[in-house]
Amino acid sequence: MAKKKEDKRLTKDQAEKKILSLKKDLFNIRFKKINNQVNNPAQYGQIKKSIARLYTTIKNTK
Repeated sequence: MAKKKEDKRLTKDQAEKKILSLKKDLFNIRFKKINNQVNNPAQYGQIKKSIARLYTTIKNTK
């Protein structure tokens, strides 16, 4: 998971790469959810919040 303080120190390119990585994780969790293989259902929401934070970081660095 991305941390708030770490997100603020990322460059725009690093943040975009992290977003792509988190989106892949999100896809995998959705796939596991369909197959009832999710260990931590709260992780889905945490990843979505991390992605939103990264988008905010990118927006504020322009």
